[in-house]
Amino acid sequence: MTDLAQAGTAPLSDDGRPGRAARAALRRAAPALLAYAGTRLLGLVVLAIWGAFADKSAHQLLSARWDSLWYARIAEEGYGHTVHLPDGAVHSNLAFFPLLPALERVISAIAPLDAADAGLLVSWVTSLFAAWGIFAIGDLLYGRRVGLTLAVLWGVLPVGIVQSMAYSESLFTALAAWGVHAALTRRWLWAGLFAALAGLTRPVGAAVVAALWVAAAVELLPEGRWRQAWRTRPPVAHHHPQRRRFAPPPLRLLAGVVLAPLGWLGYVAWVAVRTGSVTGYFDVQNGWGNGFDGGLAFAGFIGGLLIKPPFVGGLGLLLGVGALIWLAIRCVRQRQPLPLLAYGGAVLVLALAAKGYFGSKPRLLIPAFPLLLPIAVALARLRPVRTALVLGSAGLASAAYGAFWLHGSGPP
Repeated sequence: MTDLAQAGTAPLSDDGRPGRAARAALRRAAPALLAYAGTRLLGLVVLAIWGAFADKSAHQLLSARWDSLWYARIAEEGYGHTVHLPDGAVHSNLAFFPLLPALERVISAIAPLDAADAGLLVSWVTSLFAAWGIFAIGDLLYGRRVGLTLAVLWGVLPVGIVQSMAYSESLFTALAAWGVHAALTRRWLWAGLFAALAGLTRPVGAAVVAALWVAAAVELLPEGRWRQAWRTRPPVAHHHPQRRRFAPPPLRLLAGVVLAPLGWLGYVAWVAVRTGSVTGYFDVQNGWGNGFDGGLAFAGFIGGLLIKPPFVGGLGLLLGVGALIWLAIRCVRQRQPLPLLAYGGAVLVLALAAKGYFGSKPRLLIPAFPLLLPIAVALARLRPVRTALVLGSAGLASAAYGAFWLHGSGPP
């Protein structure tokens, strides 16, 4: 009898001894990791060639622009830097969560790398762990071929080049994917640890906490409702163990639930103490023009484009948002496990319903890999040659668009 907690795709266990299972899991994921690495290598090659013609350094584009500069400065000097703009905006580096700059600081202290290159190293390594975690979830739910397709799809996103930049998206997605996987397989301590670390990486770490809390809530439901809450079993052979009704929650489950939000809450509390205001972190975000307004600012931006000729930008954004909502509906109809739906839905809502520069939204959606599952399942049903042709074409388009994007406005 096999269930989600016994699936062979996870290198983790609550006793902290990966051992033979980790090696087997890595061998199983190897084709997906190689294919994913190929997509990233293609993106870097196209960026380097484009940069050679544009007389721009691909290395600088990846490591020393926009947010990567803020992360590197935090790693080198710590928090406390603030920029006052002519329009009255106040940009404080307290807006950036600390895990990536902390890793940059440690790596640059022990290796012959500056903070920016340390950020690149973190991004490149964790992008592989992210692809592995994404593969593991697809493999767990729908089989190895879907897992491979899902990992490659994540690599060929139009803004996939961000996965190779000194940004926090790759680090966060790695922590999120393995956190959600641990929640799905009831490895509560690992899930809590990954959620806490994700909460130290990006504000959207709350989505990983939501996935764990939903998984824990479902776990504690009486047996009949528990099955109903999970909606259906994925199309891989597994059964759930019999449990007593209203059994007391396991200590590891409680520990994971308590541990999960500590990263996010800890940093927000530290900023509150640093600024002398309970709402200090949110005030800092407002200084950047960010925050949560339910999508009013984004809707107003789209509306402004729709009333001005040639209307193409507004229509394109409407189609893009419509496609995302359609994918989210497909995820529900696909009957994905509730923790996965909670995570993907939270990332989508936080990305679309937040204020801020609209150009940031594509990269804010990079961690929303569950939205790709319906596409991955559909592609995996095709003949392997056709699947490879589709993914290869998407990879070429992604590489070209990524080079174009970084040589233009790029990710703010």
